[in-house]
Amino acid sequence: MTNTNAKPKRGVPAWAQFLIWTALAILLVLVYLGLRRSQEGHVQKGKEVGNFTLSLFEGYEYQGQSEVSLDSLRGKVVVLNFWASWCLTCKDEAYALESAWQFYKPGGDVVFLGVDYVDTEPEARAYLEEFGITYPNGPDLGTRISQAFRIQGVPETYFIDKNGVVAYVQIGSFSSESQIHAIIDKLLGQ
Repeated sequence: MTNTNAKPKRGVPAWAQFLIWTALAILLVLVYLGLRRSQEGHVQKGKEVGNFTLSLFEGYEYQGQSEVSLDSLRGKVVVLNFWASWCLTCKDEAYALESAWQFYKPGGDVVFLGVDYVDTEPEARAYLEEFGITYPNGPDLGTRISQAFRIQGVPETYFIDKNGVVAYVQIGSFSSESQIHAIIDKLLGQ
């Protein structure tokens, strides 16, 4: 016997189906773009770097300023080092970076910037003190800078020429201070 009082089943309204399919399409596009970007690897030599601002730890300011923007450093060679206190290989290059900074600092044509990656401030400060680092350093708040450079890990160092273009990329720690000097001297000679 058929129940004639039963209400017919209603499907999802057309407008709701449209919204669901649109949201799904947007999600798929975002996943695709994220995967594509992750496969690009780090920023390569020859790439112009967009402006960013690095907030600096107290005591590690640049010319008395609590933050520094890349645009404000145009005309200088910038050595941008991504590091973390928990990174064992970062410790291998810490003294060499500081020594190179001390060598180039008086000339004013080279600026070293340390970008502390996924760290806590107390541990970062202890690391800076342990290795006697004096060049400007600050945390990568929200990992914005490391995402812009698409770093794969730490340490990674980017040498940015006077025009804001990546001139050299060092993945992993430096083998010696002379390696740092050779890269910088070549850029200063241009």
